[in-house]
Amino acid sequence: MASCLWLFLYLVCDAAATKMKIVEEPNTFGLNNPFLAQTNKLQPRTEPSPISGPPHLFRLAGRCFSFIESTYKYEFCPFHNVTQHEQTFRWNAYSGILGIWQEWEIENNTFTIMWMRSGDSCGGMNRQTKVHLVCGKKDKLAAVSEPSTCVYSMTFETPLVCHPHSLLVYPTLGEALRRQWDAAEQSLYDELITEQGYKKLLQDIFREAGYLKKTSENESDAKPKQALSKGFESLEQCTKSHTELSEEIKRLQGILERHGISYHKNGSLNTELQPTPRGEEKYHLRGDTGDRDEH
Repeated sequence: MASCLWLFLYLVCDAAATKMKIVEEPNTFGLNNPFLAQTNKLQPRTEPSPISGPPHLFRLAGRCFSFIESTYKYEFCPFHNVTQHEQTFRWNAYSGILGIWQEWEIENNTFTIMWMRSGDSCGGMNRQTKVHLVCGKKDKLAAVSEPSTCVYSMTFETPLVCHPHSLLVYPTLGEALRRQWDAAEQSLYDELITEQGYKKLLQDIFREAGYLKKTSENESDAKPKQALSKGFESLEQCTKSHTELSEEIKRLQGILERHGISYHKNGSLNTELQPTPRGEEKYHLRGDTGDRDEH
């Protein structure tokens, strides 16, 4: 009788062990998943920005891509959000938002990074994620890292960016903004504006196009910046700065004279330009590679 009882218990335990399965990930993850109770849903701090950038990337909107590393699952939803979920049975396992779609980072006339900002609070800042788009055979979230505290970096592979011109900014702009860019490029070529002024004009164009957000909207995501100096620490520094500014004024006066713009000591300008002799017009436009060719 005892042997039969032990045999029965063995069979029951063996059957139970056969049915046991290690749960790798819950199936209720995701931002505002309708299957979760309202109190358990992730609550975003802000709404995503409108979809912007190269039109051929818009087909990624509404899709999500996952990457599992160690005990964490990361989910990237282009033009929407980035989330992280801890794959453990701990009672306080982390599940949160690493960023909401905000803006592009643009360098050398090229979309380089998708910025997902205004994520969950993290000390004195909000979590944020930069997503690098690279050429790949299929759409895939390929890598995730945390280069600095609460600032994450992701690599997203897609065949949509394999063409050399797939991420150029200029072709995505409307006609009016292209004319503004052309005018800024011409002014830089004619030395009517500095490189710094030229970059500021481009930033204004990108904001008007919806590719960049206003700086003030991202202040809560970044670490506090060092306060600017309110004055010179020594007379020597003041004298040096005065000399440099004087030289810059002389340089700018020379540029004005070369373009037929009279300069008066009281600071007023005569902006009536002298006509340029026919055949000597200077035109230099940008719109393909972002590099300026010298002829």
